[in-house]
Amino acid sequence: MTRFVDVALRWSDMDAYGHVNNVQFLRLLEDARVAAFAEWFGQDRTMLETGVLVARHEIEYLAPLTFRHAPVRISLWPTAISGASFELGYEVRDPEGVGDRLYARAETSLVAYDFATASPRRLTESERARLRELAGEPVAFRWRRR
Repeated sequence: MTRFVDVALRWSDMDAYGHVNNVQFLRLLEDARVAAFAEWFGQDRTMLETGVLVARHEIEYLAPLTFRHAPVRISLWPTAISGASFELGYEVRDPEGVGDRLYARAETSLVAYDFATASPRRLTESERARLRELAGEPVAFRWRRR
């Protein structure tokens, strides 16, 4: 099961200082999350058909990322799972063969949501099982190591 996604950078991701804008990191995380969810939940259509809502993002920027043609590798894994929500951790780094620089760590809180009823829903047992199968350690934010 994929635990990382290589995401291409876009010229438009850069800001006036020549590096990838902080807001664009959220788009890179979203691109990785959408690709991973298609694989993780492809057989169990509930997550893909009803959806999830982002409740929170936290990002720790560690190094400037400048535009290049090589993609960034975004590792992602569930860090906590509850009845109707889960946390997803990320690391944004160079892909294999390009280097080993870590640009950012992040975490997103996601809520399972049923758009037909406009309300949160419980994660199914199969969704929880898949998330547990992929689960890893909490994101190693600097504030957690103090």
